[in-house]
Amino acid sequence: MTPMLIGIASAFWLGILTSISPCPLATNIAAISFVGRRVTSPGKVFLAGVLYTAGRALTYATLGMLLVSSILTAPYISHALQKYMNKALGLILIIVGMVLLELIKINLSGSEVSAKMQKRVETLGVWGALLLGVVFSLSFCPVSAALFFGSLLPLAVKLESGALLPSVYGLATGLPVLIFASLIAWGTKRVGESFNKALQFEKWARKITGFLFIVVGIYYCLVYIYAVI
Repeated sequence: MTPMLIGIASAFWLGILTSISPCPLATNIAAISFVGRRVTSPGKVFLAGVLYTAGRALTYATLGMLLVSSILTAPYISHALQKYMNKALGLILIIVGMVLLELIKINLSGSEVSAKMQKRVETLGVWGALLLGVVFSLSFCPVSAALFFGSLLPLAVKLESGALLPSVYGLATGLPVLIFASLIAWGTKRVGESFNKALQFEKWARKITGFLFIVVGIYYCLVYIYAVI
């Protein structure tokens, strides 16, 4: 498997892990419910899920291109990354792993839809989901910030993929939203049950990923900093 394919798979998993974390998942469901209550057609509710996911993917792709291109086009930064990236990556993975295991606490304000934003979304109708996708993707929670800036961005820089990997990440963050949008659209009674199962899965997935991040981070430190392996 090529490094790029591994990078795409990693970006997809990071996006899934982000989407089922309590804060992003709650805001995702709230956004789809908010838009869905304004339309009566199941197809339009599903379309709202698609537009919301597209808004997230577009935002992350744009943000990734701006950050990665800025880093790679700066000669001093690019040279430093080529020389120290693997050394820094070990420490970054350890820190992100500790955040995922809640050994390090980060206080960030959660995402809320202001009254002004609600009125604007209502005016746009189903297309308001696209706007919500953009807004919520920029409202980082502790876990999403750690995964995007601490894991995805270094990976994108290392593979020089400022658009593809963030796009895959963005699509993955919206994939569960499409599932919930479908459930809401067809009036299923299992939305709450599915939500609880997603939260349970998130706890185990986050802990396992955090543990693996720390193990890989320690390995990188031993190899590239201490040269003991």
